[in-house]
Amino acid sequence: MSQILVLHGPNLNLLGKREPEHYGTTTLSELDARLREMAMRDSIAIDIRQSNSESTLVDWIQQAAEGNRPDSIIINPAAYTHTSVAIRDALAAVGIPFVEVHLSNIHRRETFRAHSYLSDLAEGVIAGFGEESYVYAYCYVRDSILCKSRNDGS
Repeated sequence: MSQILVLHGPNLNLLGKREPEHYGTTTLSELDARLREMAMRDSIAIDIRQSNSESTLVDWIQQAAEGNRPDSIIINPAAYTHTSVAIRDALAAVGIPFVEVHLSNIHRRETFRAHSYLSDLAEGVIAGFGEESYVYAYCYVRDSILCKSRNDGS
């Protein structure tokens, strides 16, 4: 069965309450439920996690390369986008394709938010569409998995 790992970075546990003008009013549990529903419909296993800790995110990325390796990672590194060489190095080391996601358009905000340590490694970056950013990332990953399965003859 195909599998997707979704990682939410720091402060995303505050979705729905924190700066709704930037991040919307949907809570993290509502967003996760939406992703789980889509994955169930598509018969794709989905593992969704959130942490405020950089080291925990790095551990989860490294663990993803062991055992039941996901086909792809969807990651919203949040503030770590602009600061974490450790998350970048972990993603580079495991070699699992990933999509970088942001709820807000990081290029229309403070100047420091426009720089990402991950973007040049990502399959793609989706930003500025609120919770739909995750939906678009999920659809891209799902379609990539299906296309690969067809081409592999699986």
